[in-house]
Amino acid sequence: MKKTFLVLSYAAGLLAVASCGNKEAEKPAGPPPATPVTLTTARVTDAVYYDEYPATVVAINNVELRSQVAGFITGIFFKEGDVVQKGKTLYEIDRRKYQAAYQQALAGLRSTQATVQNAQVNLNRYERLLEQDAVARQIVDNARTNYATAQAQVGVAQANVAAARTDLDYSLIKAPFTGRIGISQVRLGSQVSPGSTLLNTISGEDPMGVDFVITESDLTRFTDLQRQNSGSASDSTFRLVLPDGTRYEQPGKILAIDRGVNQQTGTVQIRVQFSNPQRQLKDGMSTVLRVLNRQSGRRIVIPYKAVTEQMGENFVFVAGDSSKAYQRKVQLGPRLRDQVVIISGIKENDQVVTEGLQRLRDGGQIQTGAPGQAGASGQGGAGAPAAGGGAK
Repeated sequence: MKKTFLVLSYAAGLLAVASCGNKEAEKPAGPPPATPVTLTTARVTDAVYYDEYPATVVAINNVELRSQVAGFITGIFFKEGDVVQKGKTLYEIDRRKYQAAYQQALAGLRSTQATVQNAQVNLNRYERLLEQDAVARQIVDNARTNYATAQAQVGVAQANVAAARTDLDYSLIKAPFTGRIGISQVRLGSQVSPGSTLLNTISGEDPMGVDFVITESDLTRFTDLQRQNSGSASDSTFRLVLPDGTRYEQPGKILAIDRGVNQQTGTVQIRVQFSNPQRQLKDGMSTVLRVLNRQSGRRIVIPYKAVTEQMGENFVFVAGDSSKAYQRKVQLGPRLRDQVVIISGIKENDQVVTEGLQRLRDGGQIQTGAPGQAGASGQGGAGAPAAGGGAK
């Protein structure tokens, strides 16, 4: 009996221990620890930003010089790469046969004029004789016909003179406007053919055009800009970035919008005009055109690192009054370096989480000012965005 009592007592003790252990396991788990975070105040500031488009500089006045007559080049009267004035003689084509043709046409005109004069004299004589019934009417009619024919021949001779004079003038190639001339494509003694031989190219340098393309969905925006932009020195709608990355100081204005949409690409070509007093812009230069975004102005700006993306949507965590952070869906505007414009989703002075958000859940507890956290105070940590930051 003694042994049985001892065994029962030992078993009861084990049950008691097990019961205590189960009670400890049934106790509810405590809340997760607060996540250390850094906060930044969402603020409203002047956000001036531009859309960027690849563009090409083009000469508004640009012409290829080609001869209208055949012959050999007998004179070149310019220095390649210089600015030539309107009307300056640039090339001479052998003029001897054109001068001879002109003199021949003049001689033919004088001969025809003499024939007219003689026909008129005969007509006057026969008309006087007809009044005296001293000549047949048929003779008078013939005289009148001869006179009219001679007058018509004068017109033909005058046209021949004009044609010969034109060919003679075409043997001198002159600058159609003031511009910079390129490298000559022909040399002394070269033979040229009418309309086919390229002699040189002249480009006007001030003003210059800048061509770029937009999608047809942006056409209304640029049509409005064409209506309202002034191109004054203070106008910042259009700005140009040169190939070396420097900013071109002259303002631009829309010169022309192409007549229609390219059906293959769905784009429209636009030309913006810029003054070029220092001749910095060259025909064919590749540049970047910056167009002031119409959403520029007083906007909410936060650090870009505060934004997280989930399934194609953007969110930020905003601190609430109860030491909790709540997720807000936001609509982003253009990015300004390390900052980003918020179109909607938060308001000014909201406390936005910028560090520690990787371990944060919607409605999770947060802790600010924890030791070892960089920038734990974090109020107003965002710097002002640089005006003119590109956005596309």
